[in-house]
Amino acid sequence: MATPAVKVYGWAISPFVSRALLALEEAGVDYELVPMSRQAGDHHRPEHLARNPFGKVPVLEDGDLTLFESRAIARHVLRKHKPELLGTGSLEQVAMVDIWLEVEAHQLSPLVLAIVLECIVAPFYGRERNQAIVDENVEKLKNVLEVYEARLSQSKYLAGDFLSLAELSHFTMMHYLMATEYATLVEELPHVSAWWEGLATRPAAKKVAEFMPVGTRAPKKQE
Repeated sequence: MATPAVKVYGWAISPFVSRALLALEEAGVDYELVPMSRQAGDHHRPEHLARNPFGKVPVLEDGDLTLFESRAIARHVLRKHKPELLGTGSLEQVAMVDIWLEVEAHQLSPLVLAIVLECIVAPFYGRERNQAIVDENVEKLKNVLEVYEARLSQSKYLAGDFLSLAELSHFTMMHYLMATEYATLVEELPHVSAWWEGLATRPAAKKVAEFMPVGTRAPKKQE
């Protein structure tokens, strides 16, 4: 059997690595996940620094092209294999996808990551949760999710009435949020809850979620 031309380097439990994997799964691309060990410091070895000088994961190799940064990887995969998920119908659609990708990256994900680090990562490493950090970010996240609720009351998906990378990019980080008691922040908002349920039950998302068990290991901040 031929080796896939596309390789992804990293540990799939990372929400950043899994973001790349989700794009590949949605696009139906055959790929090889090249496992690495964060504990062993594989990301700091010379061979990996040659792929990503910042020493982070994921890295994607697509033939002669090497990419890092999970959202850039996802854009490349979809641009090449499933461009309709980038809103190719019009410039307006593309712009709306871009807006909500930026919202996810700068408004939602930093808050979710802070909560997940305290609720899932800290106990795994034997550290007490810093509830003050959790409370601060939960309050901010409530306000952000109210914006999502308003948007999703107007359209089925964030960028409009079509599924896009704007949705997919949310999945892996929110997968961990939904494993905490703060899943109620999503469940209490009917449009956000329905949107999340639709995303989480997609076959590609369910497959990627298998790489992301909660309660065994936990995500570490990597890009």
